[in-house]
Amino acid sequence: MDLHLVTYFVAVVDHGGITKAAQSLYISQPSLSQAIRTLERRLGVTLFDRSGRRLELTEAGRKVEVAARRILDDVDRAKARVAAVRELRSGRVDVVTHSAFSIDPMVEIVRVFRERFGHLAARIVAADGPSGVLATLRRGDAEIGLMDASADHASFTAIPLGTQELVLAVPPERAFDLPDPLSRTDVRDIPLVLDMADPGTAEVLADVIAENGRNVVVDCAHPTATWDLVTRGTGATVAPDIVARQQMPGALRFRIEPPLTRGFGLVLRSGRPSPAAMAFISVARGLFGTQPAQPSAELTDVGDW
Repeated sequence: MDLHLVTYFVAVVDHGGITKAAQSLYISQPSLSQAIRTLERRLGVTLFDRSGRRLELTEAGRKVEVAARRILDDVDRAKARVAAVRELRSGRVDVVTHSAFSIDPMVEIVRVFRERFGHLAARIVAADGPSGVLATLRRGDAEIGLMDASADHASFTAIPLGTQELVLAVPPERAFDLPDPLSRTDVRDIPLVLDMADPGTAEVLADVIAENGRNVVVDCAHPTATWDLVTRGTGATVAPDIVARQQMPGALRFRIEPPLTRGFGLVLRSGRPSPAAMAFISVARGLFGTQPAQPSAELTDVGDW
């Protein structure tokens, strides 16, 4: 049944006739009468007994009324849910990232996002490197990716955010007589625990890895295991300064000269993001000084963000 015909039918039932129903719907009586006849013709039944002064539902009409009211109730609930999402009173954003950015800057973005949009939820999806982030987006398993800004993402919309400075986190017992800052050449003589499976990370760290990778004593894809190995003195690692400070508090942090940096940003599939995603993008850009942190009702596409 067409929704407007259902609405007209229920209005006639509620008002007991065509005249008052037409007035409430702001349409002409002939138009409403024609609409009811169209509905009867499509359903193949007579909905009203027209023999008296007041229209009365037939047996078929009473059955149709039950279905019609259920349809209108479902539509009202759907409209309310959509309105809640548009007004940021509910909804969820799915964000995919890889280990390099799972703490910095992901944790701070999500913290501020939840602080400012308390009715919205976030789901963080793990991926293996930039290629895994893009594959997750292509499958539709996430709406936003947080990844290395230098990775190839030509088919996606890119939103640059900022740059990480990487430092060397060294167990105290291995830090004896190390200069601060360290040259990249100096780092090649220090045993390292690194994730060499991530091409982006391997490229950034190329200058601190010795020939044939001889100073990489543990190739570890699990960040928590890497941090624990550093804490237990197995070797040093290269990590964002905030990660080294928070996750390896017992380690000593050394700057590297020239500085090792890694740009990061958001990537999105084509099309307008959901309201929750737009709120997440606004928070991320606001945190890194590229956009006010509150979304604007006038924004029409990702470019405005």
